[in-house]
Parts: sequence; C-alpha cells; structure tokens
Amino acid sequence: MAFFSLLMIALGLAMDSVTVSVSCGLILYKFNFRNSLRIAAFMGFFQGLMPFIGWLMGISFRGYIESVDHWVAFVILLFLGSRMIYEQITTRDDFRCFDPTSNKVLFGLAIATSIDALAIGITFSLIDISIGYAGLIIGSVSFILSFLAVYLGSKFKQKMKIPFELIGGIILIFIGLKILIEHLMV
Repeated sequence: MAFFSLLMIALGLAMDSVTVSVSCGLILYKFNFRNSLRIAAFMGFFQGLMPFIGWLMGISFRGYIESVDHWVAFVILLFLGSRMIYEQITTRDDFRCFDPTSNKVLFGLAIATSIDALAIGITFSLIDISIGYAGLIIGSVSFILSFLAVYLGSKFKQKMKIPFELIGGIILIFIGLKILIEHLMV
C-alpha cells in the first residue's frame, strides 16, 4: 500500500480521536502540557495498536468482530457521553466528578474511538501490507492530531463561558451514533 493511501486512512481513523480530544480539552480547566500529552498518548497508542490486533484477528477469524464493533463503540461512547451530560446538569461548578485525564476514562475513550482501526486491521490481513509500519503511521497521526485537538479545545474554552461538558457529552454520543449508523447502513 502506498504511503499516501496509508496516510489518508490514518487521517480518517484519527477523526474520532480528534473529536474526543477536543472534548477533553474543552472539559479541562486550562491547557496542561502533561495532561494533553497523556490524552494524545492514549489515543495514538490504541489507534496504532488496534490495526495490529485486528490483523491478528483477521488471520484467525475475519468475520467475527465486524458484526459487533459498531455496537461496542456505540455503547461505550453513549455511556461516557451520558455521564458527562448528567454530571454537567447535576454537579455544582466547584465540584466535578468526570475527569478526562483519568486512566479509566481515557482507556474507555481510546478503545471506543479505535474500534474502526481494529476493523481496518482485519482488512489489512487480506492484503499485502507491513502491519507494523501501518500501525506506526496510524498511531503517530492520531497522537499528533489528538494533542493539537486537546490544545485547541482548552484554548477555546478559556475564551467562552458555556457548559462545554454538556457539549462534549453530546459530541461523544453523536460519534457513537455516527459509528453505529455507518455500520448499519453498509
């Protein structure tokens, strides 16, 4: 597979991670390099790892994950988005339970946004491609774009005084719906 084609695949796969990273940036009180790096690292790592796992699965049993990947992503994103909305509505301004930098939340977000990369890995098992190289490109693109997205989200919040946790929750639910609808329409 040509580098340009792989780069376009990487950009497409990174869009869900970028959207989630913007949402994380909106939730953060201010930009923090270390937190932004952690969020981007989770997104990039799982985006890069999932094609390899999908490739291994594709070699073993190609049809199994394709039938449920969209449901898994939808349920995780629906849960996290609903929780964000609930906490925005019920939590005082001086008290926040939802932490977009917690390992548990980042793990869930990273898994949910990289399910498509898992499916791409299954596809990669059908063609002649260096899966390590592909995973490196996909993970790197997602890492870089996610870091920039957290930065932009946090900078935007500092200029606006609106409930971004609510917006972030709605965005997560819509990403889940988008994934579900795209797979059900195929």
